[in-house]
Amino acid sequence: MSRIFISAAHKSSGKTTISIGLCAAFSQSGQQVQPFKKGPDYIDPMWLAAAANHPCYNLDFYTMQHQEILDSYARYQDGIDINLIEGNKGLYDGLDLDGSNSNAALAKLLKTPVILVIDARGMTRGIAPLILGYQAFDQEINIAGVILNQLGGLRHESKLRQVIEHYTDVPVIGAVHHDKAITIDERHLGLMPSNEVEQAKTQIELLGEKIAEQVDLDAVLAIAQTAPALQFPPAKQDQPAQYDTEITIGIARDAAFGFYYPDDIEIFKENGVNLVEIDLINETTLPQIDGLFIGGGFPETQMTLLEKNTPMRNAIKAAIEAGLPCYAECGGLMYLARSITWKDKTCEMAGVIHGDIVLHGKPQGRGYIRITETGKGHWSSQQPENEAICAHEFHYSSLNNLPSDTIYAYEVKRGTGIDGQHDGIVYKNMMACYAHLRNTKQSPWTTGFVRFVRNCKRM
Repeated sequence: MSRIFISAAHKSSGKTTISIGLCAAFSQSGQQVQPFKKGPDYIDPMWLAAAANHPCYNLDFYTMQHQEILDSYARYQDGIDINLIEGNKGLYDGLDLDGSNSNAALAKLLKTPVILVIDARGMTRGIAPLILGYQAFDQEINIAGVILNQLGGLRHESKLRQVIEHYTDVPVIGAVHHDKAITIDERHLGLMPSNEVEQAKTQIELLGEKIAEQVDLDAVLAIAQTAPALQFPPAKQDQPAQYDTEITIGIARDAAFGFYYPDDIEIFKENGVNLVEIDLINETTLPQIDGLFIGGGFPETQMTLLEKNTPMRNAIKAAIEAGLPCYAECGGLMYLARSITWKDKTCEMAGVIHGDIVLHGKPQGRGYIRITETGKGHWSSQQPENEAICAHEFHYSSLNNLPSDTIYAYEVKRGTGIDGQHDGIVYKNMMACYAHLRNTKQSPWTTGFVRFVRNCKRM
């Protein structure tokens, strides 16, 4: 289980670009790479998965227990040559003062050597105390190498190498020069999702080539192989479950919708679900389905095309009005509303939710959230009464003009939700929320939704 943890001194140091490039470079050299991403994120994992040719799985202290993180890591090891775990923000950044949910804490839990990415623009001698400080702050963290990023040229690189070699014992295993050609466009929600970029494959190939030229891949692999063995309990050999009712669930996948956790999708299949992908932009009719899942994404960027596809909007509205079970998150909620207004333009949407979406210049809800069930939702998390569900939200939109008698599945204890107090609109057999749920022990939403769809079909 050779593995490395790619972190940084601070946010926006370029670690995601370098992580994507490393995945691509190793994959191009014939290595089997398994990527992981710390925290709740959809966009970076899309790029990492595309670069590694393996799904990228999230490891998150907020929504997962420690054993769940270890089990998730262990589950995807067959045939893998190197595991790459990309952190979020800086190495020691996290929610709590004690650092219990920081990147460093995850590196310790998985006993993984850290490669620190440093944005070295404008730095010379000052890079030494930065590295020494990161080493001294927590001596249980093995900072096994640094990759210098955004270098100004060969002279700049030479100075930094001399300083680091003189003052520290940390090897420089890469020096990546500033290059607009390997910059991935940024957008208000982070990196542009790879499912929306036609040039993504070409961009990833170029990143792989550039990183292979400027980073010592053999040194990275050697560091990864120093990771100590992890002990895991034997995997359970569960017998495939038998279901008396077969169901098919449609899942929206196109340029507007693509934010799904791959392990949640796997649980759908483990629950005997036949998943059918639906393109809400180009397809005009719904296939024969028993339920519908519309995840997050950027419907505002595709709203003209979504509006133009009147047959699909009408089909979805008619199906939900007729009782089709449907679950929608964030972008899916936006699509089910009456309209979306963005940049002084308004487009009609499906009109299932009697409210209107408005995009703003700043986030309306951002970060980790805690919600409790009102008892009015279609399925339960099986949590003890008043026990909060941990999830996350990230939306620039607000949902306005809702009727006063709107029914909600959740009360918001931390976060914004729909109105600062509630989330999870319940209408007929539909539930739509800003919260992004994750199927974990504290919130087995996928299993609950599947059970609800199966029960609806039996009726």
